[in-house]
Amino acid sequence: MELNYQQMIFQFLGGLGLFLFAIKFMGDGLQKAAGDRLRSLLDRFTTNPIKGILVGIFVTALIQSSSGTTVIAVGLVSAGFMTLRQSIGVIMGANIGTTVTAFIIGIDVGEYAFPILALGAVMLFFFKQNNVQNIGQIIFGFGGLFVGLNLMSDGMAPLRDAPVFTDMMLSMSEHATLGVVVGTVFTFIVQSSSATIGILQGLYADGLIDLKGALPVLFGDNIGTTITVILASLGASISAKRAAATHVLFNVFGTIIFMLLLTPFIALLTTLTASWALEPKMEIAFAHGIFNIVNTLIQLPLIGVWAYIVTKIIPGKEDMTISMNDQNFDYSIIEKSPNLALAQAKDEIVKMGNYSVEGLRHARLFLQSKKTEDAAATMQLEVAINTLDNRITEFLVAISKRSLSTADSIEHVMLLDLIRDFERIGDHVENLVELIEYKDRHRLVLSEVAREEIYEMFDYTIDTVLAAIDAFENTNIKAALEVLSMEDNIDMLERKLRKRHIHRMNEGLCTPAAGIVFADIISNLERVGDHASNVAKAVLEYKQK
Repeated sequence: MELNYQQMIFQFLGGLGLFLFAIKFMGDGLQKAAGDRLRSLLDRFTTNPIKGILVGIFVTALIQSSSGTTVIAVGLVSAGFMTLRQSIGVIMGANIGTTVTAFIIGIDVGEYAFPILALGAVMLFFFKQNNVQNIGQIIFGFGGLFVGLNLMSDGMAPLRDAPVFTDMMLSMSEHATLGVVVGTVFTFIVQSSSATIGILQGLYADGLIDLKGALPVLFGDNIGTTITVILASLGASISAKRAAATHVLFNVFGTIIFMLLLTPFIALLTTLTASWALEPKMEIAFAHGIFNIVNTLIQLPLIGVWAYIVTKIIPGKEDMTISMNDQNFDYSIIEKSPNLALAQAKDEIVKMGNYSVEGLRHARLFLQSKKTEDAAATMQLEVAINTLDNRITEFLVAISKRSLSTADSIEHVMLLDLIRDFERIGDHVENLVELIEYKDRHRLVLSEVAREEIYEMFDYTIDTVLAAIDAFENTNIKAALEVLSMEDNIDMLERKLRKRHIHRMNEGLCTPAAGIVFADIISNLERVGDHASNVAKAVLEYKQK
């Protein structure tokens, strides 16, 4: 019988596309249903490697993507909320969590795929509630996953009679390293180890590949999936790059171990299959699970070693690590001494203020040097400020439930007000970076005079915010009054620089497009000065009361 290769290829590619879409669609639905809790979970509960592994397993099982979990972890490392050692635990857990997809595929519910798809569609299109639509998205993605698998399986089935394919499978069985390469390259291309393992389960179930050929492909899948994390770390911090490198080394080292133990591993799987009457797809799922669990247990004691190795491979100054642990907020002290609890909150607000100053400094450096690491540092600090904003607010709300003295109540109100001002300074820093990026992206050129004027206003604004922090931290009335005077000077400076720039544009020394960026930059700096003034005014009012 003559094989219709075009039809087979089209059906396979269509099934693969549907499978990839379904996996992503289902994962997105799960993330929407969970909200920001996944990121918070990774952020808060990774204080030691064991916890990191458990959280990595849970989050990956939930969002159906080890790459997704590892990318989030790399982002947290880049933002300074997670150390390299903490991220290694999460990466190990993510590798175990991704095996859930293989077990789901191993449970053959393909004949119910279309009714599942229909149920998901009904929930998506006939209900307006967000939570119902999120569940509908999860169900629709789940059904689509099996429809895609069935299409791929039907497309590949005729390959049983293709001599070229059978010869290639025979070569992979005889040369195990070739299987690792095939698994790595294919996963690299489709960006999903779940898809590659799903295809492998279909091939094995249809008798198109034996266990000796399938397992090296399975090991290669785990190496190929690291490409997503590598791409996510490009342009990120040095710590993020080190976390991505750890992911690669972890999977490569595990593959080497299991390739050396391939024969006993096949014997183990054969015994399990006979004892538990495993279906072929479930046999691959168990192989994937055993590989990742044993690999993690072997390498768990090596976390410190991997951290040392990647530090040597990727040299450079350690990135700024931002202390965000919940230990900074001692809720137990609220009942004992609300006054001490307010002092803790005040210390964290001062930290917010210092982060905002660092953000301004990096934004100025970014304008001057165009180095992406300066832009990345400002974004890191902005995330830190927003995180502190949420945690300090929660802490202050908890304090407000206690009976406070008049003095404590006045201070409590002041602290709640000041959080907003420091958070808004962080927002303006983000605006400044976006404006500078816009200028560079559109190749807008500011004259030398215009740049010097912006640097002058940056420096004066930074000094103003520093004075405001001093006024707040030390209840320094002199510094508070100085801030008010400095803020007036910022207002006058902004008006003066705006007029000068209009004059330059009229003379053709600066383009209108660049002029708009100039005006927006000094406007954002002027608003930073306003928030510094608000801090000073709050200190003066507090002192009067």
